Amino acid sequence: MRIKSSTIRTDRAVTTLAALLAGALALTACSSSDNDKKGSGESSGAATGSTVTLPKLNGAHLEVAAVWTGAEQANFKKVLAEFEKRTGATVTFVPAQDPIINFLGSKIAGGQPPDVAMLPQPGAIKQAVQHKWAKPLGPDALKELRKNYSQGWQDIGKVDGGQYGVYYKAANKSLIWYNAKVFANAGAQEPKTWKDLLTATRAVYDSGVTPFSVAGADGWTLTDWFENVYLSQAGPQKYDQLAQHKIKWTDPSVKQALTTLAQIWGKKDYLAGGQDGALQTEFPASVTQTFTGGDQPKAAMVYEGDFVQVNIGETKAKVGTDAKVFPFPAVGSTAPVVTGGDAAVILKDSRAAQALVTFLASPDAATIQAKLGGYLSPNRSVPVSAYPNAVQQKIAKALIASGDDFRFDMSDQAPQAFGGTPGKGEWKDLQDFLKSPADVAGTQAKLEKDAAAAYGSGS
Repeated sequence: MRIKSSTIRTDRAVTTLAALLAGALALTACSSSDNDKKGSGESSGAATGSTVTLPKLNGAHLEVAAVWTGAEQANFKKVLAEFEKRTGATVTFVPAQDPIINFLGSKIAGGQPPDVAMLPQPGAIKQAVQHKWAKPLGPDALKELRKNYSQGWQDIGKVDGGQYGVYYKAANKSLIWYNAKVFANAGAQEPKTWKDLLTATRAVYDSGVTPFSVAGADGWTLTDWFENVYLSQAGPQKYDQLAQHKIKWTDPSVKQALTTLAQIWGKKDYLAGGQDGALQTEFPASVTQTFTGGDQPKAAMVYEGDFVQVNIGETKAKVGTDAKVFPFPAVGSTAPVVTGGDAAVILKDSRAAQALVTFLASPDAATIQAKLGGYLSPNRSVPVSAYPNAVQQKIAKALIASGDDFRFDMSDQAPQAFGGTPGKGEWKDLQDFLKSPADVAGTQAKLEKDAAAAYGSGS
């Protein structure tokens, strides 16, 4: 799977965004209430529908499919409720399973496709177009997209020059969240390099707390770990080559990244529950167990994107005081910046479906969810003040300021069979590596075999 200009960036550009994010995360978060007051004036226009005109759709019914669960799903439903209020349409959220492209295939085969699907991989968008499931965006949606998005974010939603996706949700996947009380008790400092991270990890371990909570039951979190290490260590050019399978997974650069990961994954006492426990830990639990338990949580740190805030919100911990965050440390010469996202794609073309995607491409929709936290939009027209705390505001500001200078999640660029299927491909291979971190060569061989098969078939 090839992405256009959005993945062809310079080392300097990635370095610049990393520096912006590092500066952003150095701030202490303000309280949600203070920032809501501060941002209420600026964002109120978007919340009342002043930026986009939508048709009256009384009697229309739409289904929107996504893999989102819990608070993320609940918050998105509030956005859909606003669309219903403005248009008179009725919208039903359809919970989907991973991989969503397989879920959609079953729905379409049964003659019941959802009207719109939120696809988390560019590879899935390409497949939907190849299967002739996806419908191109109409003029109103295109107008909103071009007005509110940088060219790079537009390009990720294109296939063969046609615009099929609107990236409603973005993610900064280069963050490590930590329990501030545990770090203080251990005398640990926020690390800037991988060596610093190992030092902080040892300090936490010596204080009597397990350093890391790893969501090994969800293979996608493991691919994100790998991508951050690989991007920083091997560099952007190698990253692009591996993402397009122009170099093999048996390349020495992959060996180096896996060997580096094993410095943490390979130490049973550094992982909550050891390797076996990590492989049974799903993402939401990996977060909540880091921020519950007082002075003795199950772990001190958890790696994942800005959306971790949604799960922290399910605990009593406050972002910026109890729960703090630092950029993924530099493994090589520069810190990595990996992004991800979810795109709205139309599967049943209609006036109502086009109107919904037009709404999702506007700042109106994104502003509603931004205020609820745990969400990041690539829409440059969303007021920064809409985000509920200073950490989130600065992450959002840095993302928009970066323009097209980012690297998109590598596994999301891959064919679904390799980069996006539970129990298969890269997800399974890295789960096996987490179980046996000493088997670097065997892991590389499995990754290359699975990648060759998936890229060769294009699925």
